[in-house]
Amino acid sequence: MEPADIQKVSITKGDALIIVDVQEDFLPGGNLPVSEGDQVVPVFNRYIDLFQDKGLPVYATRDWHPARHSSFKEQGGPWPKHCVVGSEGAKFAKGLKLPASAVTISAGTELDADGYSGFEGTDLDQRLRAQGTHRLFIGGLATDVCVLHTVRGALKLGYKVFLLTDASRAVNLQPENGSRAVAEMTNLGARPVTLDLLD
Repeated sequence: MEPADIQKVSITKGDALIIVDVQEDFLPGGNLPVSEGDQVVPVFNRYIDLFQDKGLPVYATRDWHPARHSSFKEQGGPWPKHCVVGSEGAKFAKGLKLPASAVTISAGTELDADGYSGFEGTDLDQRLRAQGTHRLFIGGLATDVCVLHTVRGALKLGYKVFLLTDASRAVNLQPENGSRAVAEMTNLGARPVTLDLLD
């Protein structure tokens, strides 16, 4: 491993934490469960504490789908019905300790738009730029779908991205999808990190 890969990262002004879709439907027992999805919750709580202690912003994206969203199998899409507006499954994970100051970003709100990225059809970019944010620490559910698309979107918009590999899990419709997604994000310029590398 190259020294640059294990170098500590100091959290500072201009940084923001982006928690992607840590919602009940994506946890074990939900309508679209991600294997070990619940394991990201305590890790994110530690990330949240770190960012809160430094007075840095926390954003939480969520799928917020209409009942007949185009991504649902009933409408010809690939997924079971999930994260329908106002449903129990659309709520953030019960154990996730989002601070009162956290900003919720609702994605996938249009019938015919996938909304896989937290930047697609939302004001996330405008909010981040208004706060002078230029580095994003992104993780969540699932690595190979909404995390991947959110990281792609962030990099395309010019943000420096750190991928929180210890706070992300893949849905893995195909067994290697998660590892392929991490490889793609890394190749695009995201830097994989874990909590022990941040200070």
